[in-house]
Amino acid sequence: MTTTLSPRGGSVAALVDRLASVPGREDRLTHLEVLPPRAGDPVPWPDWTSPDVVAAFGARGVRSPWRHQAVAAEAAHAGQHVVVATGTASGKSLAYQLPALTRIRESRGARGQRGATALYLAPTKALAQDQLTSITSLGLDVRATTHDGDSGREQRDWARDHAEYVLTNPDMLHRSLLPGHARWAQFLRSLRFVVVDECHHYRGVFGAHVSHVLRRLRRVCASYGAYPTFVLASATVAEPETAARRLTGLDVLAVTADASPRGRVALALWEPPFTSFTGENGAPVRRAASSETADLLADLVVEGVRTLAFVRSRRGAEQVAMTAAELLAEVDPALPGRVASYRGGYLPEERRALEDALRRGDLTGLAATNALELGIDISGLDAVLMAGFPGTRAALWQQLGRAGRGAGDALGILVARDDPLDTYLVNHPEALLGQPVEATVFDPGNPYVLGPHLCAAAQEAPLTEEDLPLFGPTARDVVDALTAAGLLRRRPRGWFWTDRRRAADLADIRSSGGSPVQLVEAGTGRVIGTVDAAGAHAAAHPGAVYVHRGETWLVDSLDLDEHVAVIGRADPGYSTSAREITDIAIVAEREHQDWGGCRLSFGDVDVSHQVVSFLKRRQPSGEVLAEEPLDLPERTLRTAAVWWTVPDHVLAESGLATADLPGAAHAAEHCSIGLLPLFATCDRWDIGGVSTAVHPDTGMLTVFVHDGHPGGAGFAERGYAAARAWLSATLETIHSCACLDGCPSCIQSPKCGNQNNPLDKAGAAALLTVLLAGAPTT
Repeated sequence: MTTTLSPRGGSVAALVDRLASVPGREDRLTHLEVLPPRAGDPVPWPDWTSPDVVAAFGARGVRSPWRHQAVAAEAAHAGQHVVVATGTASGKSLAYQLPALTRIRESRGARGQRGATALYLAPTKALAQDQLTSITSLGLDVRATTHDGDSGREQRDWARDHAEYVLTNPDMLHRSLLPGHARWAQFLRSLRFVVVDECHHYRGVFGAHVSHVLRRLRRVCASYGAYPTFVLASATVAEPETAARRLTGLDVLAVTADASPRGRVALALWEPPFTSFTGENGAPVRRAASSETADLLADLVVEGVRTLAFVRSRRGAEQVAMTAAELLAEVDPALPGRVASYRGGYLPEERRALEDALRRGDLTGLAATNALELGIDISGLDAVLMAGFPGTRAALWQQLGRAGRGAGDALGILVARDDPLDTYLVNHPEALLGQPVEATVFDPGNPYVLGPHLCAAAQEAPLTEEDLPLFGPTARDVVDALTAAGLLRRRPRGWFWTDRRRAADLADIRSSGGSPVQLVEAGTGRVIGTVDAAGAHAAAHPGAVYVHRGETWLVDSLDLDEHVAVIGRADPGYSTSAREITDIAIVAEREHQDWGGCRLSFGDVDVSHQVVSFLKRRQPSGEVLAEEPLDLPERTLRTAAVWWTVPDHVLAESGLATADLPGAAHAAEHCSIGLLPLFATCDRWDIGGVSTAVHPDTGMLTVFVHDGHPGGAGFAERGYAAARAWLSATLETIHSCACLDGCPSCIQSPKCGNQNNPLDKAGAAALLTVLLAGAPTT
């Protein structure tokens, strides 16, 4: 087996040792897990496969399918909906390409007229382009094309009238194909396969939107007499069958046994050290993950190791690339050109050029957002750096799977952020390497999501009583509310859309609602970028720093009525993060559990938010320089929350002093928010919390964790279901953190509107111990 990762040679363990033994990096490597190589399990081609298709894959070097590919392909060919949930680079695409390409070629008319068709959905345009390349490179005469925002009018018309294999995304399906389904009638009438790739990406509110887009697709297809087979694909996640069923509304067979070969894979866990800087209230601050990642990226480029550095934000990807280039310039003036950044927001030709340069080897290092996570086939990579846990273990292994040159070693390094979840994971490797506990979470019944899609469905074809079960048990209530509001009108043939607007425009499937805010350059009026309406208060407030393609901009003003923020070029040397205050009121308790005198609840709440200030942090150290006040309006939403209460007599028995309760509850709230993403596929910025020693609605000490989206996104509900494990991990994080009185790695929050005060680390541990003592064991 080939194990060389760089011109210097040696095993992956030797490379990690060189990185970790650099003077000053003592104790940063917390764990190194090396997974042994695995042999593949090939099986014969299914007997129904077209000989030309077999020959085409053979020419590519695929002599026979792996067992999981054949099992999934057989199921799809037989009309069974299937989800292929196997590891990254396990060849999931063959499982759906095999039956789809065979059916397309064998169903053509005598003169080559279009017969069966297939629709491929990807969460990103880059992945769809990569899949198109994969199909066309087979050399088969299959008429394939993309249909997305980068497609010109002629290409879109050709896709509609002639294409047999159309590659698109949920956005285009929602806004273009379904509203204009009459023009796509011939394609939809012949639709036999719908592929939903990287389906674990559809979670939270986005997942709920996509679930209804797929239901609308099924309904429109049925109106043309078509009942396509759905094939979903994903890196291994917990409960793939459940997630796929919730996404499509169909019974789905899960294929999870990965039979593909794999080289040796190493995962290193890396914790940056505390710095000499102090944060809020004198708390110690760890070195920024982005700074640590830039150092490692530069070292690996010097070693000749082809490396991808995944950074969670666009700004972070730009900063890592710039910092690595500066470090490389000190070694060799020719090396900075070997590093670049890649993220959403680039022009199509810019994205393609970067992808090609990385494939060719012109670039040795690339700092990327997850736009390059989702299945892009870039061969020849050796290592992956992750600046912070990417949100789910599925995403971590997805990113790590980008590395692996042939059968050689592959290295992944997870660099922890100064964050409770990251700190917990790099010190508890079993949480990353054990059985999955996280679940893909979204709520299709959210009325704020369901309502716009019922309107869109009614415009596509009148809604009938028979249609409503397709959209879930709450659909009738939502239809009645839409009728009462005058958006739908009931007639003998069903409910009709009555507005002159396009109903599809009511739902922005990638945001929580509202028109996006445009970032406009002062003086020229040029649009530099956009931010979601929900995030505008935090990301586009006056004084906010915005980074685009290596250029730093400063927001001069924000007009919420016109949805415009005016920005100007600047180089302030710091980043910004918004702070907000939150109030909460209980609307209704849906469920509860008794925890030995304490009470765990789940239900509906009203939450009010107001961004009140922002922090300036020196880059790249993360040192807090200043806090500036803001005067922005309050926003309110009704959403879902999980909360727990501790009555006075339990607190008295615990020995907690009354004066310590606000800080104890506040610290427990912060840390629990940080740990929930381990159990529900969310980000800490998707959720929020409120804590109080005496809440007016309960009369007791109460800690809330709520979804940050109207109607809820399913995260709080998952927290309620996994509360014992979730809060136990929260307590362990507080106990195991090396700080004395609390820090960003355990109980401090970067978005706390109360300046992380009061916080009581010891009190939080005591409070959680009391709570968990009464938790049921099952």
